[in-house]
Amino acid sequence: MSLNIFWFLPTHGDGHYLGTCEGARAVDHGYLQQVAQAADRLGFGGVLIPTGRSCEDSWLVAASLIPVTQRLKFLVALRPGIVSPTVAARQAATLDRLSGGRALFNLVTGGDPDELAGDGLFLSHEERYQASVEFTRIWRRVLEGETVDYDGQHITVKGAKLLYPPIQQPRPPLYFGGSSEAAQDLAAEQVEMVLTWGEPPAAVAEKIQQVRDKAAKLGRTVRFGIRLHVIVRETNEEAWKAADKLISHLDDATIARAQASLSRFDSVGQQRMAALHGGSRDNLEVSPNLWAGVGLVRGGAGTALVGDGPTVAARVNEYAELGIDTFIFSGYPHLEESYRVAELLFPHLDIERPELPKSAGYVSPFGEMVANDILPKAASQS
Repeated sequence: MSLNIFWFLPTHGDGHYLGTCEGARAVDHGYLQQVAQAADRLGFGGVLIPTGRSCEDSWLVAASLIPVTQRLKFLVALRPGIVSPTVAARQAATLDRLSGGRALFNLVTGGDPDELAGDGLFLSHEERYQASVEFTRIWRRVLEGETVDYDGQHITVKGAKLLYPPIQQPRPPLYFGGSSEAAQDLAAEQVEMVLTWGEPPAAVAEKIQQVRDKAAKLGRTVRFGIRLHVIVRETNEEAWKAADKLISHLDDATIARAQASLSRFDSVGQQRMAALHGGSRDNLEVSPNLWAGVGLVRGGAGTALVGDGPTVAARVNEYAELGIDTFIFSGYPHLEESYRVAELLFPHLDIERPELPKSAGYVSPFGEMVANDILPKAASQS
């Protein structure tokens, strides 16, 4: 099975060390363009663009990088409860057309109550997933060309439709990550790609089986991906030294502040990440070559595969044997590490290389749209 390897755009910051300004670099459009073009040139299939108040807007970043890349796909965030599903469907179709079919979408329910409150969303964890289910049902059907009437507990639409379809048919694929029971139920019903953060293989295998069983009961199958950092060097010794160096400016007070901030999250996945290291820099290798040091101060993906090329490839293939076909990697700094991963890791993996995109564009059969709708053919010819 050929693997899909994605990279990451660091729109929340980048540098040589975690938890400090030392060695940090300015993240502006020029730098993001460098990272995206490197990923495009090196053969990464796409890039994940993060979302949240600490990040640049993922949609605008993706749109700005379409003209300077050729093959790279952009995985951008859908935020249920913050944007209308119909508006999100129009945005998704537009981004897909303008990119020549290079748009992918990541459903993000959010896990930080403070941030969600700042965006005007005051739903509980369970309510957010209920709203996400309603959002996704509408979003999918609209993108697939239906006119949708939907009266839900959280979302109601009447006559929701899309006039200009996406290039990818029946619609661009939907990605989603979540560890709670509600998240697994949503994944089983709604999405094509289920993502997990980098837990030890046994925990990942258990999660995969749970989602597979739920999807099978609905007559569906889903694919699986994993989000991991990578620290790969020419030797294992060099790789572990690089891991230690990454957190060499962290003191206990900084770790404590970061963990206190992350503890307010109601995300089950975030809680599972935090449990791997327990807020301590002791015993960070939580599984062979799986290092939890990143999660000491970073929310979300908090583990890294550490080693030389063959060693990291062996760990990647262990996850692949569980049924994972998509790997979303990152490393600090992201520009230099994209080259290290491509040069030291790619030769040891069976990787699916992206093709050139299809031609973009859509022409209305009636020329310019009139009265915000499509005119009947007979009327348009009178």
